[in-house]
Amino acid sequence: MKKINSKKTLAALLAFSCTAAAMPAFAAVAEEADSTIIYSSDFEDGDVSAWTNRGSTDTTVITASEDNAVSGTKSLCAGERSKSWNGPAFRLDDKCEPGVAYLVSAQAMGQWYTSVTVSFQYTDQGGEQHYENLANLNGNGWQEVTDLKVSYTEDMTDVYIYFEGGSDNIYIDDFVLKTAPVYHPQTDIVSLKDAYADYFKIGTAVTTKELAPASTKELILKHFNSITAGNELKPDAILDKNACLALAETGDDENPQISLASARSILNFARDNNIPVRGHVLVWHQQTPTWFFKENYDENGEWVSKEKMLARMENYIKNVFAAVEEEYPDVDFYAWDVVNECWLDGGVPRDPGSQEEGSAKSPWVQIFGDNSFIKPAFEFAKKYAPEGCKLYYNDFNEYMPQKTDAIIQMVEEINADGHYIDGIGLQSHLDARSGSDAFPSVNVYKKALDKFCATGLDIQVTELDATVNDTDHFEEQAQYYSDIMDTIVEHKDEISAVVFWGTTDDMSWRASKYPLLFNEDYTAKPAFDAIVDGLEVPETSETETQAESETETVTETESEPVTEDSSETSADDILWGDANSDDTVNILDVITLNKAILGKDSLTPEQIKNADVNQNNVPDSTDSLTILKLIVGLITADQLPLAAE
Repeated sequence: MKKINSKKTLAALLAFSCTAAAMPAFAAVAEEADSTIIYSSDFEDGDVSAWTNRGSTDTTVITASEDNAVSGTKSLCAGERSKSWNGPAFRLDDKCEPGVAYLVSAQAMGQWYTSVTVSFQYTDQGGEQHYENLANLNGNGWQEVTDLKVSYTEDMTDVYIYFEGGSDNIYIDDFVLKTAPVYHPQTDIVSLKDAYADYFKIGTAVTTKELAPASTKELILKHFNSITAGNELKPDAILDKNACLALAETGDDENPQISLASARSILNFARDNNIPVRGHVLVWHQQTPTWFFKENYDENGEWVSKEKMLARMENYIKNVFAAVEEEYPDVDFYAWDVVNECWLDGGVPRDPGSQEEGSAKSPWVQIFGDNSFIKPAFEFAKKYAPEGCKLYYNDFNEYMPQKTDAIIQMVEEINADGHYIDGIGLQSHLDARSGSDAFPSVNVYKKALDKFCATGLDIQVTELDATVNDTDHFEEQAQYYSDIMDTIVEHKDEISAVVFWGTTDDMSWRASKYPLLFNEDYTAKPAFDAIVDGLEVPETSETETQAESETETVTETESEPVTEDSSETSADDILWGDANSDDTVNILDVITLNKAILGKDSLTPEQIKNADVNQNNVPDSTDSLTILKLIVGLITADQLPLAAE
């Protein structure tokens, strides 16, 4: 952290520390607060050599053009584009490092109207290419994207960020690629998995790109004991089209070939850290390529017969489970969503059709005519699943009354002549809104949960998140989360896992509405505090503070100051100002002390002595101000401790 000698900075830090002290969880400070620019260009020098085109080299032409510019006279122009996906691409993996988060900023415009998508591309270990849309820029003239986060793992190659959309010229200007601040999750808060150790597993979903930064790995290791691959075990991710086509050429188009390459980073992380995995998903109308349902795997071919689709289904399920058992024998695949989202909110099956025709359409219904494919899916899964892996039907809007009843009736009918379905997964994508407007209401959610738990099947909350419109409603979100979790805890004997759908707000599929428990900088939100408040953490948990010490932690009420401990400590053992005992003195110590002064946290005897820099035997706001002065350089460490006034 840079040394700053400014009374203005002191005032700002003081205001910040007072604000942070009133927050349930203090704001993190970046390990590397300054960003390093990896590449930047306004293209005034005419150099576009760092850029390539997507598509045939004899189509798109990339030049430095004087037709348009944000500032100066030039910008990059991708012209003569024949397809919307042709466009300028910037390669990341020859300039950046895996496991590091980067920020991309740029200005973009179209020739007549701006409809440009900023996208991310990489190749996995199996040679398959993956694509993700990161941001859409629409409007007239130049449109800006600022600090768009990108990262990749060591398993990815040919990593690009690129611009696409429309078929006219795309112009790029003021492109900047820089390192993102490095944050570390808070260490002085309780672990979620420890807080709920007596109730159920606490899991998270994560994508390969999301897992890339070390900070995300740290967050998962601290708080979660279950991982769900967000996309990487879905059919479109693991179906190997080239291998399927090659086998079809021999006359066998009933044995779909799969590859776990896209899931490698996540499964390796789970294996190396002994974290159980929740598989998601085998049979689903979405994110299953249409060619999977067509003759000879030709997306323009005829739909296959029921008989052939059943054969494909069985072999696909068999091949997936065989692959995970062979390649990851040490991973505990404790649960797997076999079938996903087959019922509409009105309690009726989806309509026949391909996923390209809309989310209400299902190619499974197109072939089978109804939901009769669900039972054989579970029969096959029960036949081939790894030992100990429980099998689930999973759905969203599960709290809608007609849908609730349809799901329950379905599982009871399927299980009438055998135990095929072990449990029901309740996705629980919720909307906290502004408290009273929450959807569903806590009461509606509770009624549905009561019904599901009454089935006698295992219940898992599989994709929990709860949105709000803006940061002003974090307290309402916290109350909603608290009420929902209280309802879930009431059914702890029927519920074996609660999985949050993502790690931090900015990486969520609902990022614009702040749905999760952690901010972009990995700090805990009020919702986090709300769902751990009042829970007793087992004494053996990894987060117990000073567990090996026989000294008693001091706890204060809001109206009481932090008081001194009577035990003796040598002055040589004191790091003045280190209120959180992390062997450094920075703004986190001020926040820790302020929280203790307000009665929102407690200090150990060692921390109390470190914080009492004014030597008046009561760490208080004067000590907080003195530590701030030390941080910004208005006093020096050799001036501490100060004599009490």
